[in-house]
Amino acid sequence: MSSLTYDLTLAGLSVGGAAALTGIGLIVTYRATGVLNFAHGAIAMVCAYLLRQFTVGWGWPLAPAAAVTLLVVAPAIGMALERFVFRPLSLRGGDPAQTLVASIGVFVLLVGGAALVWGTGARADAPTLVSADPWGQLAVAVALASGVGAVTRWTRFGTESRAVVDDRPLAVLGGVDADRVAAAGWAFGSFTAGLTGVLLAPYVRLDPYGLPLLVIEVMAVAVAARMRSLPVAVLVALGIGVAQSQLTRLHPTGWAEPLLEAVGANLFVVALLVAALVLPGIGGRDALPRSATVRVPAPPGARAVAVVLFLLPLGFAGSDLSTSVQVPALGVVLLSLVVVTGRGGQISLGQAAYAGLGALFTALLAAGRFPGLPRLPELAALAVAVLLVAPLGLLTGWPAIERHGLALAVATFAVGVGVSRFVFEQPYAVAGLTLGRPAGFGGDRAYYAFELVLLAAAVLAAHTLRRGRTGRALAAMRDHEAGASAAGVRVPALKLTAFVAGAALAALGGGMLAMGLRAFDATEYDPVRSLLWFAAVVVLGADSVLGALVAAALLVGLDAGARGGVAAALIGLLAVLVGRFPEGPYEALRTALSRLRPTRHVTLTPLGVRTRTRLRAAAAPGAGSGVGRTPVTGAGAGALGAGGPARGGAGSAPRAGARGASGGTGRDAGGAAQPPDATPAAGPGQDTGPGPVPVASGGPGTTVPGAGAGARVGGPGRVGGLGARPLEGRGLRVDHGGFSALDGMTLDVPPGRVTAVVGPNGAGKSTLFHCLAGTRRPSGGQVLLGGRDITRLAAHARTRLGIARTFQELAVFPSLTVAENVRVGAEQGRITDPGAADRALRLLGLDGPVRSLPAAGLPTGTLRRVELARALAGNPRVLLLDEPAAGLDTGEVAALARVLRALAADGMALLVVEHDLDLVAGLAHTVHVMAAGRIVASGPADRVLDTRAGA
Repeated sequence: MSSLTYDLTLAGLSVGGAAALTGIGLIVTYRATGVLNFAHGAIAMVCAYLLRQFTVGWGWPLAPAAAVTLLVVAPAIGMALERFVFRPLSLRGGDPAQTLVASIGVFVLLVGGAALVWGTGARADAPTLVSADPWGQLAVAVALASGVGAVTRWTRFGTESRAVVDDRPLAVLGGVDADRVAAAGWAFGSFTAGLTGVLLAPYVRLDPYGLPLLVIEVMAVAVAARMRSLPVAVLVALGIGVAQSQLTRLHPTGWAEPLLEAVGANLFVVALLVAALVLPGIGGRDALPRSATVRVPAPPGARAVAVVLFLLPLGFAGSDLSTSVQVPALGVVLLSLVVVTGRGGQISLGQAAYAGLGALFTALLAAGRFPGLPRLPELAALAVAVLLVAPLGLLTGWPAIERHGLALAVATFAVGVGVSRFVFEQPYAVAGLTLGRPAGFGGDRAYYAFELVLLAAAVLAAHTLRRGRTGRALAAMRDHEAGASAAGVRVPALKLTAFVAGAALAALGGGMLAMGLRAFDATEYDPVRSLLWFAAVVVLGADSVLGALVAAALLVGLDAGARGGVAAALIGLLAVLVGRFPEGPYEALRTALSRLRPTRHVTLTPLGVRTRTRLRAAAAPGAGSGVGRTPVTGAGAGALGAGGPARGGAGSAPRAGARGASGGTGRDAGGAAQPPDATPAAGPGQDTGPGPVPVASGGPGTTVPGAGAGARVGGPGRVGGLGARPLEGRGLRVDHGGFSALDGMTLDVPPGRVTAVVGPNGAGKSTLFHCLAGTRRPSGGQVLLGGRDITRLAAHARTRLGIARTFQELAVFPSLTVAENVRVGAEQGRITDPGAADRALRLLGLDGPVRSLPAAGLPTGTLRRVELARALAGNPRVLLLDEPAAGLDTGEVAALARVLRALAADGMALLVVEHDLDLVAGLAHTVHVMAAGRIVASGPADRVLDTRAGA
């Protein structure tokens, strides 16, 4: 027994040593570049194939072949990837989502290229570089980990690599050669990938799909080490390897036998599931860049062409439709990614699992083998399978509530791998499954027509999710999740809805695909397919139904020939170019075609030359009476009109003592002193400043002169039931590892008053703001609204109770128009009022042509108005403003102050966190000064700010 234990331990150490090499390579690449390299397994596969080609194919001796493969080719692959794929992305800001798409593209490209060059068959003659004795592999892993740890901890290069990952532009300013650091990281990571591949190839199946997936599965050791600790990665790898080997000693009987055997053979997959779903996630930035999810404008007539092409196979002979029947089915599967990724902005690398479950459940139900259910006709089986799989979308939807970016990618991929290994590859579940077609649709032509009907229904469902209230909420969540939550969107529930709908569509497409093939084939739904499908949808337009249909046609059509891998190579090539063509291949193609068109040079007539000269003279600075002013047109004509010099942004330093001699008074646009409680004397058609639509306070339902009838500050029922103290913070405490960001803070935000919080950077103002808004939960204390404890409520729940907020950094939804942005707040706010959006638009001067423009690309001042209008459209009780004047010029600030004073006079409670003491002096009734997480001074604005200025 002891001999068996020893032998199994040695075998486990051998497997663990190879897994440790993978973990080391992934961690080094991530620490040097910030990229989670999904292509690690593909690089390992390519190097294993190259070593076999050198030795078996060309007869080279093993030693020089291994040296060339590991010391020349593998590092060269890494350096080429850094130079041509990932460096352009880093220069554009290093968005982790774009690097994720690029790394998946490299994976797909290498897998497709290997399939084209070496074929898809498995090879069993890979040369053995290191013997099966585990001590050699273990020694290599420990030596590499020790060397990397020493370099990282005690050398200048290690310090520079950490600086590059933390902030590449800042590191460059500090004199760090970021390109050299990244190239070295990629070279070493590719070297370890190649070493892993050549060590594993003799003992596992060497094919373009199996080995890359096997290497990616052991990503668990790097994720468990949080992509940081090399010793933890090595220990986890060795521990899992030994445990997996020891489990082979168990031989249970009964129902537990297949389950335990599956766990014993796939313990690294179990570890990946635990690391991805239970442990804290890696990376925390948003799911996908907007450029990867925005709707790609279709060329004129493209939809009509697509319809014709999809109808064309109906005229083929029946024998010619065996491939065509796969296209509509795959189109439905890819539409599930349009819903999850394009509409909801969430990464999903496990859609093949849901498609496979749909196919498997359909086959089991039609065969009468599904536990607890009778045998069903094929069409009923397909419908029931969709209903059974849809709730399983929670497997990936639930992690999406708390995870973003890389963490969500790993979690969804882990679910897909787990389903593949523990369901699709188990003989007891899939052995002997065949599947017929619905009655009356047995022939290929009839079945193709049936598929087109289902595809049309799926397209209609995906299109419906773009329209109406749900469509706007999904777009808001995709564009700016925190902003959507602040607007009242139930983000967690909406994410679950997107994943459930995506699972249902994937299951429908998977069932259709299995019926087309007349059998359940597990290889059609392996995790590599998920990566390929995700890359195809993203590069061809994640939010484009047409893009999904084109991707389906490409994936099926290009691989229909005798040699597979063409589609994967093409999709991978497009994905790796995401850094050079961030707007996608369509935009790149349009740009290239526009450059090819001949340019027509237009020559002005003498009259045209004289007219142009006069126009330029009239537009020059100093011409006419508007010297030095910017004309207000379109988007700028509103309550916050343009004019005057631009102010500093959010980072402007507080200007103590910058107020006038009037103490606590503010100043209107004309420079006249005005107390905070006063109302600007403005009648209809009069203007007191650069904003052409001044605001006059007149109690509840205050109207806006000049904005048209019915333009009101608030809406019906907004003030009622506020109580004496609508928002209170009591003893709020937030700790950061021994440092108190908030130290027992107590604050009241009374109705009808403007409360301001000022203080130096690091005083805790933003932390206080987040605690009140619901984006951060304090470790101690309470947040009360009208006496009700709301400390544990999320941000969207607080919005629905009447707490609205704006953000220091703009939180608008670029893919929506101005009117749609504001409508999101009206639809998700405390009171659903159909007219609230229009009133908010008129109040802030956004009811002109600008209301129909997309928010993307509008000036900062206009976007500030859009954000404020969205907050007001929900009829809030309390308005929290985080540096609302950041980026506005002096005229816009004056108009903003008029609006905020009118809102307070209308009964609303306002809390302003602001650096501009001029604005605070002219606006706030009460000012709190914060320092070190506490309020150190409070009182009327004039007294507190004069004291602060004197200090």
